[in-house]
Amino acid sequence: MSRRCEITGVGPMVGHNVSHSNIKTKRRFMPNLVATTVQSEALGQSFNLRITNAALRTLDFRGGLDAVLLKAKDEVLSAKALKIKRQVKAKLAEQAAA
Repeated sequence: MSRRCEITGVGPMVGHNVSHSNIKTKRRFMPNLVATTVQSEALGQSFNLRITNAALRTLDFRGGLDAVLLKAKDEVLSAKALKIKRQVKAKLAEQAAA
């Protein structure tokens, strides 16, 4: 399982540990990933996703999974999130047509 957020695409970053004597050693900054269940209002079902805590806060702020997925670029989404996005788009188009 990769250490990458399924919605934002955030992964490990590289930086330095800096000691008191200013010696720099390499380190990795890991994203704060949480395995969580999020609800899609358009589809009426829930999905298990591994997302960062910041993405979880964004879901609350923007009004749910559907709104965030529709606004996200396809390049940053995981295969699972991209599949959900396609389903949401199809469902919304179906509702608009009816």
